[in-house]
Amino acid sequence: MHSGRALRAPAQLAAAAALLAAAVTLTLVSSAAAQAWVGPWPTCDDTTGNYSAGSAYANNTKQLILNLQKNASNTPALFATGSVGVGGADDAVYGLILCRGDLSATDCFDCGTNAGQDVYRVCNGSRDAALVYNQCYVRIAPTDFLASTDNTGFKGLIGYRVPAGVDDVAAYDGAVTRLLNATVQYAVDSGSAQSSSPRKYFATGQMVGLDPQLQLPTGIWSMAQCAGDISPAQCRSCLDDLLAQWWDVQFDRRQVGARLAGSRCNLRIEGENFYTGSPMLKLQMNGAPAPSTDVVPGTTGGKRNSAGKLLRIILPIAFIVAVAVVALCIWIVCKKRTSQGTNLSHQTYMVEDIESIKSILLSLSSLQVATNNFDESNKLGEGGFGAVYKGDLFGREVAVKRLPKGSDLGLEELKNELVLVSKLHHKNLVRLEGFCLEEGERLLVYEYMPNKSLDNILFDHEEKRQLDWRKRFKIIEGVARGLQYLHEDSQKKIVHRDLKASNILLDSDMNPKIGDFGLARLFGQDQTRGITNHIIGTFGYMSPEYVMRGQYSTKSDVFSFGILVIEIVTGQKNTGHYVDEQNEDIISIVWKHWSEGTLAEIIDDSLWRNYSENEVLKCVNIGLWCLQQSPMDRPTMSDVTVMLNDDDTTSSLPPAARPTFFLDASSGYSYTSGTISHPSAR
Repeated sequence: MHSGRALRAPAQLAAAAALLAAAVTLTLVSSAAAQAWVGPWPTCDDTTGNYSAGSAYANNTKQLILNLQKNASNTPALFATGSVGVGGADDAVYGLILCRGDLSATDCFDCGTNAGQDVYRVCNGSRDAALVYNQCYVRIAPTDFLASTDNTGFKGLIGYRVPAGVDDVAAYDGAVTRLLNATVQYAVDSGSAQSSSPRKYFATGQMVGLDPQLQLPTGIWSMAQCAGDISPAQCRSCLDDLLAQWWDVQFDRRQVGARLAGSRCNLRIEGENFYTGSPMLKLQMNGAPAPSTDVVPGTTGGKRNSAGKLLRIILPIAFIVAVAVVALCIWIVCKKRTSQGTNLSHQTYMVEDIESIKSILLSLSSLQVATNNFDESNKLGEGGFGAVYKGDLFGREVAVKRLPKGSDLGLEELKNELVLVSKLHHKNLVRLEGFCLEEGERLLVYEYMPNKSLDNILFDHEEKRQLDWRKRFKIIEGVARGLQYLHEDSQKKIVHRDLKASNILLDSDMNPKIGDFGLARLFGQDQTRGITNHIIGTFGYMSPEYVMRGQYSTKSDVFSFGILVIEIVTGQKNTGHYVDEQNEDIISIVWKHWSEGTLAEIIDDSLWRNYSENEVLKCVNIGLWCLQQSPMDRPTMSDVTVMLNDDDTTSSLPPAARPTFFLDASSGYSYTSGTISHPSAR
């Protein structure tokens, strides 16, 4: 029987690869022709005067656009500003380019090329010219408009297709407004979470569940974006101004597509997808959470990017990624069938999952350059699933996880991280920048976290002194928000299953980001728990139902969060020893002091009593509540975030009950690091 399965595997692989290649090809062909708008749409200010071809101003403009397109395509924000000829009274040129946030560096560069060719022609030599393309916004001017946050160089556009059957205009207006407001907030939050400059303020959204009479089967699609050199408050103010203008007389409320674009921010909606990848947020028309529908990526082609050129560039890459990932998945499934009979892999990934990751494929050569060929001096650390290296990828710092060659170790985890993390977009989750599957290498590329992981600081006697109470409370809040997103707000319900201090990474401002999704599990919207016979995780953080029965759910993560909160407050690592009287676990110690009213004695000494007593009490209460024996008695992460942000929560919190695994010495259970023992029958 095993040999029969082994013989069928190549045929299954070939058939799946061929089917997937055809599907990817069809998607790309249809997407390449989907965009009706090409551009440019100009705003030409004739009051600033005109310049002639070959003049000093023309030459400066040409040089400036070359500089801008090069700089923008080499920064993650896809944004650049600059000037040429400053000091000459009549020849100085100031400029800006802002590429759509989902573009590749190549597409951003190409859009700059188009602007350089179009700017003189379409504006008849106007010195102040703004060009709006599908892929970018470009402006040049003789005055320093960059010194102001005003959204000058403004252009308002409308689409060409009217949705049939819009009888309830108010309901349609409300849906558009709600989607735009949510997209604006997401864009501002995404930029606020970044410490690098320029910031990348960018968000995409989708409203689904519309009345079928609207003939918008995939809903309404949105985008919000700001220039990368302004503050989050200025970005919000700029986008709010656009929202206030949205229903001015220049727009017909029954139009599907509309766009407002300026030198500081822009907004856009369409009746079909116009960007690549899945939307960053998804709303339901009736206000309920949106179902996890599949999204067909849009095109990134420009004015001169024909469908044939686009296919010649993308198809080979898409085909390689598709075949590699599908081969990986099928090989694992076939291997499990061979060794376990009819036990199939507990997660299946479809063609739509490939769509979400193919846009972040990176070449091996680029990562070899980024890490100096994985030089030991760039190694950040090494864990159970390979080494992690620091790299410089196209001017931005990244962390590259390298799985061992020729080993099955981490294959399932690699598949998980590729498919799951590429769908996740939240300021408290580590961002996946790309991946590579070339020449036997298996590489995952993440944003670089300069302060590494929380455990390196929290459990080090000297390093922990830099974690004052404000920073610790911010870390607790951030982790709570990240978990809430995974459990309740992302497109898919996800259980992390390995939340611990070493998987909380810290950026330069000590903002926390949850990482390492190798053990994460995807749940259906109505699924409440899963069961596994293969218990993997970290003792000291695993919930009792998972340890004893292999059951996991979002409440398993809540339990791990409770452990983490207690560790952050006390500065002590939970050892996982639950009966050794000489080495009590930190949870038992905290519970004793909580019950006796002497909690101040076990708060981290490095805080020197410089903390809010109410906040500490609140955090310990929440932590103990998360550690209840029954999952039903633990809060949800949305409950936790509400309590953390409520100044009056301390008095209204339910009294903490005795946490799980707090056992007398006479109990037969022990739970130690690396082993699980059950009471012997008597």
